[in-house]
Amino acid sequence: MRKNGFRLVWLLLFVPFAAMMCVPFYNRALPAMAGIPFFYWYQLLWIPLGALLLLLVCRIEERGSPGAE
Repeated sequence: MRKNGFRLVWLLLFVPFAAMMCVPFYNRALPAMAGIPFFYWYQLLWIPLGALLLLLVCRIEERGSPGAE
């Protein structure tokens, strides 16, 4: 396994970035959730989703690194 090379799992970190860059997709008010327009709760939803994806990538990287227990 390459130590400093590109890893396919790193592409998961691109998902939140790409989701937030598609502004025309979420630039609307409906559907609202608890009175919060879609525009706002969609962006807020990506904060924990991005953290979970980052955790997943970190766990996969730790498992694949030499010397990991």
